[in-house]
Amino acid sequence: MRTVSEPDQPEQPPNERPTADSGSQRRTRAETAENRRPRESAPVDSYSLGPAQRVAPTWTEPLAAELSKPFGGRLGRHAQIGRQWFWTPLRVILLLAVLLLAAGWLFKAPCTQTYETGQGQSIDWRQHRQYTALCYTDLIPRYEAGDLASDGAFPYETSWVENQGTSQEQVRYMEYPVLTGLFQWVNAKATDGWTSLAQYGLLPTSVSGVVYFDISAFWLSCAWLVTVWALTRLCRFRIWDAALAATSPLVLVHAFTNFDTLATALATTGLLAWARRRVGLAGVLLGLGAATKLYPLLLLGPVLVLSLRAGRIREGLRCLVAALGSWLVVNLPIMVLFPRGWLEFFRLNNTRPADPDSLYNALMHYTGWAGFDGPLSHGEVPAVLNAVSFALLLIGCALIAWLGLSAPVRPRLAQLCFLVVAVFLLTNKVWSPQYSLWLIPLAVLAIPRWRLLVTWMLVDAAVWAPRMYYFLGTSNKGLPEGWFLGAVLVRDAMVVLICAFIVSEILRPGKDKVRRTLTADPHGGFLDGTRDRFVLPTPSLPDKLRAGRASSPVLPRPPRTS
Repeated sequence: MRTVSEPDQPEQPPNERPTADSGSQRRTRAETAENRRPRESAPVDSYSLGPAQRVAPTWTEPLAAELSKPFGGRLGRHAQIGRQWFWTPLRVILLLAVLLLAAGWLFKAPCTQTYETGQGQSIDWRQHRQYTALCYTDLIPRYEAGDLASDGAFPYETSWVENQGTSQEQVRYMEYPVLTGLFQWVNAKATDGWTSLAQYGLLPTSVSGVVYFDISAFWLSCAWLVTVWALTRLCRFRIWDAALAATSPLVLVHAFTNFDTLATALATTGLLAWARRRVGLAGVLLGLGAATKLYPLLLLGPVLVLSLRAGRIREGLRCLVAALGSWLVVNLPIMVLFPRGWLEFFRLNNTRPADPDSLYNALMHYTGWAGFDGPLSHGEVPAVLNAVSFALLLIGCALIAWLGLSAPVRPRLAQLCFLVVAVFLLTNKVWSPQYSLWLIPLAVLAIPRWRLLVTWMLVDAAVWAPRMYYFLGTSNKGLPEGWFLGAVLVRDAMVVLICAFIVSEILRPGKDKVRRTLTADPHGGFLDGTRDRFVLPTPSLPDKLRAGRASSPVLPRPPRTS
């Protein structure tokens, strides 16, 4: 182990003269002084950036430059920036997100159509409509589950029998973490209230499952808008990178597939609180995120690793304690009052075999291998698979921690966060399709290379079609399993490729588009601009990597177009 210091190199902005602001001489002087003063990075959400500090995507991203051609081409060298009082980048990006969420609702709409049964209306999933129309969503069958029934007392208290009278009979409870379960319960109660008022003609009449879907979709949309808002605050110098999340095809397909936008909202706002140096709030938000889906807890690992390297371990531990505390406050009442219901989430994940879209299932299919545990009966725990999956996750996290502590320059927080979540998904025995939403904000922050990210998101979203036709079954003219697994492997390969690019930029920070100096991490909070205090020996690098690892990144120069 050794102690090193990072070089303090000032930012090198383009040699451009700021455009005067005819509205206020005071603002002009402030922007001019800001542009001339060397600095490592501006704190998140401080005073307005000067024109030379704003990175226009048409300067740096070939894809953005191509997309701009129908609208006049790239931003000009002398263009005035930051003048629009209403259509600010934030509002434009949120509008794009709203339009995409509306399209996402329409994408699921075929699964909300109804038909007359003679005893009333029912949701039309006849002839496997949910698969052939590619509109499947977990929200509709969740409302029909026993724990959300109108006569149910409370989801973690109420149980029901699944596959009653068969060899696969199982007593079931709410299978989601506490905050997600309570979210479903509140929406179910709101649905019951809507149905009651509709009987008196006070509200439009519809099937209860459709009402539940619409109410849930509204709040899930709000959660994704919060995610995008927090992302724009984090993408301060490169705010238009957040448009990648606002227009992601993965959101179109999966925003309403399950309840994962709740977790992305809490995780992204947690990272924003950390960037604003509000350590306790960051921990609370990540802890609440873990009470919706467990993945926000993974983000605490990079926080602790980088805090250790920067000698700010106290802040990292404060964040950890706040996260565990908020998670415990939410979970403890359910743990004490309804222990069997609270344990259902863990029991289900412990007994699940390798899902169809996991690497383990692909390996078994293409090799004819019976798996680590061999054939399993219903409810039998795949103990060896669980152990192998957990061990691979630990090894992956250990390698990421070693990279974070030994890289030539301290990695950015978002880079390690993406790597940790990607390793979790790749090594886990379950990768439900909506889990890919977790990666979107982290990818935008970690490596905003537009063509790479757009290609990955298109490939990942496209996996939905072979998945649906695989679930349809070959007896119903669906796809064979091999075709679906081939698409899964292409998706996994894209995620591995993104990880490889991130590792390359960690080892060669001069290639990092987000860095403004070697010491700057715009999302690092207390870590931004600090010197290293604890560093492991740097790995020996090939000459090609060593040659570019210490070059200082600079802001892009605008093109010479008018």
